[in-house]
Amino acid sequence: MSNNRKEYILEGLDCANCAAKIEKKVSEINGLEDASVNFVTKTLSFHVNQMEGTDAIASQVKNIVRKLEPDVKVIEKAAAHKEHGHGHDDHGHADHAHAHDHDHGHDDHDHEHGQGGKKELIKMIVGAAIFAVALIFQFQTVVEFALFFISYLIVGGEVLLKAVKNIFRGQVFDENFLMTVATIGAFAIREFPEGVAVMLFYQIGEYVQGIAVNRSRKSITELMDIRPDYANLKVGNDTKRVDPEEVAVGDLILVKPGERVPLDGKVVEGRSMVDTSALTGESVPREVETDSEVLSGFINKNGVLTIEVSKEFGDSTVTKILDLVQNASNRKAPTENFITKFARYYTPAVVIIAASLAVIPPLVMEGATFSEWLYRALVFLVISCPCALVISIPLGFFGGIGGASKRGVLVKGSNYLEALNHVDIVVFDKTGTLTKGVFKVTEIEAKNNFQKDELLEFAAYAESYSNHPIAVSIIKEYGRDIDQDQISGYNEIAGHGIKVNVKGREILAGNRKLMETEGISADLIDAAGTVVYIAADKKFAGHILISDEIKEDAKDAIAGLKQLGIKKTVMLTGDSRSIAEKVSRQLGLDEFYAELLPNQKVDEIEKLDKEKSKKGKLLFVGDGINDAPVLARADVGIAMGALGSDAAIEAADVVIMTDEPSKIVSGIKMAKRTRTIVWQNIIFAMAVKLIVLGLGAGGIATIWEAVFADVGVALIAVLNAARVLNVKDI
Repeated sequence: MSNNRKEYILEGLDCANCAAKIEKKVSEINGLEDASVNFVTKTLSFHVNQMEGTDAIASQVKNIVRKLEPDVKVIEKAAAHKEHGHGHDDHGHADHAHAHDHDHGHDDHDHEHGQGGKKELIKMIVGAAIFAVALIFQFQTVVEFALFFISYLIVGGEVLLKAVKNIFRGQVFDENFLMTVATIGAFAIREFPEGVAVMLFYQIGEYVQGIAVNRSRKSITELMDIRPDYANLKVGNDTKRVDPEEVAVGDLILVKPGERVPLDGKVVEGRSMVDTSALTGESVPREVETDSEVLSGFINKNGVLTIEVSKEFGDSTVTKILDLVQNASNRKAPTENFITKFARYYTPAVVIIAASLAVIPPLVMEGATFSEWLYRALVFLVISCPCALVISIPLGFFGGIGGASKRGVLVKGSNYLEALNHVDIVVFDKTGTLTKGVFKVTEIEAKNNFQKDELLEFAAYAESYSNHPIAVSIIKEYGRDIDQDQISGYNEIAGHGIKVNVKGREILAGNRKLMETEGISADLIDAAGTVVYIAADKKFAGHILISDEIKEDAKDAIAGLKQLGIKKTVMLTGDSRSIAEKVSRQLGLDEFYAELLPNQKVDEIEKLDKEKSKKGKLLFVGDGINDAPVLARADVGIAMGALGSDAAIEAADVVIMTDEPSKIVSGIKMAKRTRTIVWQNIIFAMAVKLIVLGLGAGGIATIWEAVFADVGVALIAVLNAARVLNVKDI
């Protein structure tokens, strides 16, 4: 991190809208630039232009956060690092322990600033019960007023308090203020039920939204799982467990079976299989031996490796991937809440017009009484409350999210559901996304008078001592018991294959190099997958092809996307070009890019991003840890959830729970349906409001029209929003 780059953890920041407000205010401070609040990692970062005033700027930042969000603690990254150890702060994952605690310790999921959970629910139920009693039974006016007022305070006390606090902070016109003025207005014109109902509906809408947001939002800090915690440093004849940051270039480290390779380097001693899926997404382990390059993040499967470190921890592959995720999610523009934008202009205008209605006519019009025009102004305010929108838009979106989840598509926020309407380009990872990521025998071809069953038996016996995925898939295909007493002279030839005696015959099973070494003439097989060549008694017997299977619905998914008007479908993979080409051709994709490392995938996404239309969105679908940076960089990231890595699921905006690519089509259809219903509500609510506003200002509309224009319209809009949940035809 450069010296003039400052980063803070905003502990307890649970509201995306508040994050946007903090970012806006911090950006206005003189002497700093590139202010950015990363809501996912709860990180505020900015560049300081001159180092002398750093303390003053830090103090201003803390004041802004304290003013806007008193419950949020501001902790400098370095301090958080000392508190939690292991240098996590360098990667935007400081305060991991707390974040984990905070995000997962509350199953009730306290929503914005801990409002939700049982406490908030109890308040709403108690308030609603008192409201119902006052509504159903006949009481004297004083008792009736008292009951309504008590239920109003129980349900809306927090909104009133926020509105008052915000006025003192200079944030006058927001939803809290409008709800307060409109509901107090309803009480002022003796429409007590109206005042309570408006507040109750508003709070229920907020509560439901808060729960939905928190259920779907998990901290990206779980990506920490790929960060190695220690390195076994060789010191003379001993090894010492140290922090990976303490290891220098040229040092020797020991990696035992089951351990993660902590730093990039070169194998100087030992041979082993390594699981590279954390970085490459490819599920077949790789064999490494002396002089092989290994990257941090690989998992050592069986042998002991001595590695000479070639890069410091700060430059290692695993660090780069963590940084890519952090920076990519910083670049994602937050979609601002429609109502907040709308209320920014709508609320001040309505309040000013209402105040003018109450004050100006009695002063300039003869015979106009102040009480009559005050009544009109309050009627105007009651009608003007954007309650129908405040409730139905979030409900419409969260109904859409609920409907999508019924179809196995988990959307992490209404902004992502909205973004799915504008998708131009869909980019897929290959392994585990379009293909199953499970290796299977897909072809057996016997030669020189050998039979297929015979060939499979030779291969199964030869591979019976191995737990390599290729061997496992052959043994699984063979499907019968293997009598290991029939096997003798087992010899594994590194980098070539296996030589073994089976039932008195010399069997060779391996790659083409093994055939050449043994002087056996074998056909050159050019196929998309791993080819195992088999020979018996120095005679070529044929080959077995092991390849990753394409998912059953992958082709339908691509066809479905084209029908929805998606302009381009692209596949990115770390796999070989020949395999990528075959898969791309079978599925009818427009383009593919093969043999890519994680950072190269991000580069390709950057290029494709420039091809989309002005309002268009780029959607990326992946499942591996290596996809996390790309998922975060795309406008909308979709993770295949059932088999996908946790890191990809955390980094994604949408998770396909069933692992079926065709669900992407369902998700986009759901988004389009949601948008239609939300816009029906907006147009309907605004049309009714404007008509009744005009009538109210002219003294024609009474409180009953006002009640309809507010609660009636809200109710109709909510019922319309509920239609989103009907997903039978999607």
